[in-house]
Amino acid sequence: MQVDVTAAAAEVRPSIFAGLPASSWAFAIRVWLATLLALYVSFWLKLESPSSAAVTVAILALPTRGQGLEKAGYRLLATVVGFAASIVIAGVFSQTDELLLAMIGIWIGLCVYAAGLLDGNRAYAAALGCITVALIVVQQIDSPSQVFTTGVARGAAIAIGVLATALVNDVLAAPDYHPVLASRLDALYHRAMDFAARAMRGEAASAATVALMLRDILALRPEIASLTTESSSGRARSAAARSTIVDLVSALSLTRALMTLPVTSTRVAHPNDWDRSSSDLMRICRAWLSTEIIRRNADVRDSLNALHTGARPSRHCRAPLYRSRRIAAENAARAATAFVLIAGLFVLAGWPSTELCLSLVAVIIGLSATAPDPRSFTMVAVLATPTACLLAGVLKYLVFNGVSEFQLLAIGLAPAVIGLALLISLPSRVLSPLGRLVLVFTLAVLSPSNPQSYEPEVFLVTCLFTCLASVLVFVANLPLPSLSGDRRLRLLLGEAQRELKSLDAGRRLHLALEEAEFRDASRIEQIVAAAGASPASQKMVLEAMRCFDLATILRRCRAELDPLAAGPLAEATRVARGALVGRNGQAIVTAAEALHRAAARSTLCADSAIATLVLASVALTPSQPTPGSNQGQQL
Repeated sequence: MQVDVTAAAAEVRPSIFAGLPASSWAFAIRVWLATLLALYVSFWLKLESPSSAAVTVAILALPTRGQGLEKAGYRLLATVVGFAASIVIAGVFSQTDELLLAMIGIWIGLCVYAAGLLDGNRAYAAALGCITVALIVVQQIDSPSQVFTTGVARGAAIAIGVLATALVNDVLAAPDYHPVLASRLDALYHRAMDFAARAMRGEAASAATVALMLRDILALRPEIASLTTESSSGRARSAAARSTIVDLVSALSLTRALMTLPVTSTRVAHPNDWDRSSSDLMRICRAWLSTEIIRRNADVRDSLNALHTGARPSRHCRAPLYRSRRIAAENAARAATAFVLIAGLFVLAGWPSTELCLSLVAVIIGLSATAPDPRSFTMVAVLATPTACLLAGVLKYLVFNGVSEFQLLAIGLAPAVIGLALLISLPSRVLSPLGRLVLVFTLAVLSPSNPQSYEPEVFLVTCLFTCLASVLVFVANLPLPSLSGDRRLRLLLGEAQRELKSLDAGRRLHLALEEAEFRDASRIEQIVAAAGASPASQKMVLEAMRCFDLATILRRCRAELDPLAAGPLAEATRVARGALVGRNGQAIVTAAEALHRAAARSTLCADSAIATLVLASVALTPSQPTPGSNQGQQL
């Protein structure tokens, strides 16, 4: 297959300093400067909680400008929503502390449920809704009249943190994200082209290999939205990237269908029954698939060119996400129950001044809802909180030691902030989130103010409750564990099987064919993420791929048969639809032969419908290890 691919520029080896690339050092310095700017402006404006501005900078510490701006926008939006919810909850349910805590638990469950239906920074915004309510309402549980004032102060501090981050990133020319994303999509495109070339040579690939490729493509979906905020051409680049990943999924699906066809042209249901008609059908199917693969790869190449140049793509596709409401509801119920249990423990114990601890419990629960593995995130939080408390104590009582000058504060914060930012820049899935949590909790526990407070009792109580919050969430997860990978696998696979059956009833998703295919692929990505290395898990991945392939083929059959329902081929189309409902491979291939003859008599072209019917007959026929077959497993 001839491919027109722009030659990549020669790879330049990045500059290394102290074992880390210069880009990581530049990122760390930007985080430090933005933290200082946020604190300076907060001190100048005499805000009630300057540390919230510094914490916002730590949360928005992302290596590229677009990613930071997108997260900042969602942080501001979620803060407004959480502030409004805080006023309503505190105003309506403040008669008793127990009722107020119960309603906060319900609100946490709703926010976690919403986070489970979203991805990327949208999920973070949903989780931040419960965090905002906790930090405003819980900490003012004994003085609900101060909720409005606290909410306004928090909103002002967050706005300053956002502006400081944006200003420092612009002045110091933080890199854009679209070159990184484009290079990753280029690599996926070349993998898909190699996959297609192997299919046209008659080579095979396992369903597990295709599932991993779909996972790699779908992993880029949450990051595409950040392109919108990068520049004036951000919307065009974002649309081009979305079209690219949708077309890549479609091209992979077509290539996999080609790989499952037998090399020899035989009647599908009876390998020993050779005839001219079945040979013609297989030839039509192969020719149609090859043409469609070439066309789809050309669409991918055009979208990639639009992404590189910042032009609008010729095609605009949505990239819908599969949402499992069952999984989201179970996670929400666990989160709400955990908060209510911990709150009930504090009420029964009668401990004073536990508002900080309970609000941090809600913070950890909310943030864990956006993590792939909530339990692992909680374990990281258990490690991060004492580390942050120790670091904050060293800074406050050994480094600063009573000083109040801002210049000394800036110098003292430099090693801690820059060092933790360097940790955030690492590609490690453990060290990077650990560095971010330590930085956030360090700034929160240190709580820089003007003038700086040095009361040891207050600091020790803050450290105690901060560490206790993470431990309590971890302990609460023992009787209320998050969904295991096996449980998520079974739920997702069951939903895929039920959705496949509903196609017979004519249920439509109100999505274009490629968009529905992408939505199903996002479920495959979730299944691969939940699967382990056990044979049972891998078997469920293969079954999920079978459902994915068959659902795609049935939708293609419907899309190709619909235009033929009125006209000379109406009767043959009706018979084909009946065969599809019956899910009988032999009946489907017989209907394809009848449609082929009817089209020949009417001098009409129905090759695309015939090809999809042949694919359906192969997918619905039990696999038989026959000589000349290029794959021993079914679709």
